[in-house]
Amino acid sequence: MSIRPWVVVEAPDRRGLRRVTVGGDTVGSAWSLRQLRTMLDRLGYRDVDVEDPASVCWRGGDSGAWPDRAWRRRATLVVMMAGLLASAAFTALIGWPDASGAQTFAQRITGALLALFGVVQFAAAVFAPDYWGRRQFAFSGAIILLGAFTALATDSLLVAMWLQEMEPTPYMLAFMPLWCWSLWALYVLVREKSWEGVPQPKKFAAGVLASAVFSTVSLAYSTIYQPTVAPLRFALKADFGAARPDRRLPFVHVPLKLSVKNTGEVPVYVIIDDFTVYGRTAKYSEKGESVLQGWKDSYVRDHPLDEEADRHVDQLGFVVISSGRLYEPGTVLDSGQEDILTHVFQIPKNVAYDLLRVNLQITYMRKDRGRIDVESFGQPHPTWLKRTPDYCHPAKCPARLLYRGRVRHDNNLVNVTRKPRYVGAQWSPTKGPLYSISSYDSAGSSVEEKRDEGRYGISTVAASSEVSVAELLKSIPSPSPS
Repeated sequence: MSIRPWVVVEAPDRRGLRRVTVGGDTVGSAWSLRQLRTMLDRLGYRDVDVEDPASVCWRGGDSGAWPDRAWRRRATLVVMMAGLLASAAFTALIGWPDASGAQTFAQRITGALLALFGVVQFAAAVFAPDYWGRRQFAFSGAIILLGAFTALATDSLLVAMWLQEMEPTPYMLAFMPLWCWSLWALYVLVREKSWEGVPQPKKFAAGVLASAVFSTVSLAYSTIYQPTVAPLRFALKADFGAARPDRRLPFVHVPLKLSVKNTGEVPVYVIIDDFTVYGRTAKYSEKGESVLQGWKDSYVRDHPLDEEADRHVDQLGFVVISSGRLYEPGTVLDSGQEDILTHVFQIPKNVAYDLLRVNLQITYMRKDRGRIDVESFGQPHPTWLKRTPDYCHPAKCPARLLYRGRVRHDNNLVNVTRKPRYVGAQWSPTKGPLYSISSYDSAGSSVEEKRDEGRYGISTVAASSEVSVAELLKSIPSPSPS
């Protein structure tokens, strides 16, 4: 009758770990002979001779068969945990601003999804020591695999967005290395078949892959392609009122009523606005040949108001009579908001103008596309004040008010993969309003500005009105002869 050994050490698995049973009951696993002795000592079997076949049965190798490479396993664990924790922090950092403060529901969902990815990656980092240890939890490998998939999906999207314009940003130092790490992590986990131990592992792996693909497509669609947005509509009005003579001076007071209403569904930031009243002078011809002869001479390239041609009117000229603004740059116009301004300007009774024209325009940025640093953008910088960075000698440039501020896209993925953007505006009563948006604190290239105008939803709306000076002054009595 043979004596059955009561301690059995199984053959090493593919990680080099050997399962240990005592009396038919599994008591643990060991990476080395030293760990085996420690395990037996803890169980109270300090005097067991591991080399005695009557006491210990070795399967798949004797007491010297310990193929575990501890340094390699620990190095893999450290790199995996470091990558998962870094990816979790970075993903949550990107997603949280959108999840908590985005203007649109779609962007809040995108931010919440990224924040959820960060939570999954953090949980994967927590389970990593178990997976590269004794694997007491059957789902530890599957959770790490899911974390690596979400990291790869997020980092791949960031890399794809960056490749569109390839602008250097500080965040490249994070998502580029993390993308390389996620490829390595996924390779390691697939090679080790980390989904094993989960009920129906094939279905689980398919589900993880499908979830990762769906999440990536959802993020890409909401970021690379502009979703359907609510249209913007404005109602602008500019009307002249009845003129009134001054009681003491030979001038006429002309009221001007200006109205701006946001009739769309989206609030906007006012970048710059302007209203300007022009007086028109002209030369009249009874023969009706003016339009055929001299309209080209009245054309001024920098002044679109001169692009007119009438058969009996020629040599058009426009003079600025009055100019002003309704809003400070950075003002928010909510949906349905209407603002009305009544402005009174003066012209001489014996004025040489035949027509008065008012132009009203407003340049805005959609609030569901971005956020302007209103505190800095709303501060004017006069160019005529000496000892200031924006001073410009009057002989070189006209007096202007300059405005500058940082603008951030409503989708934080865009902010991470692009250089910072700045919006600028300038206003003067003689040159009218100008604006720019660029990747540095000054005017950028026309191609870049056009692209950013579409990205941030920047546009201009305008309205105009004309009145005959004869019609305007008809109600004013002529002075009685002395």
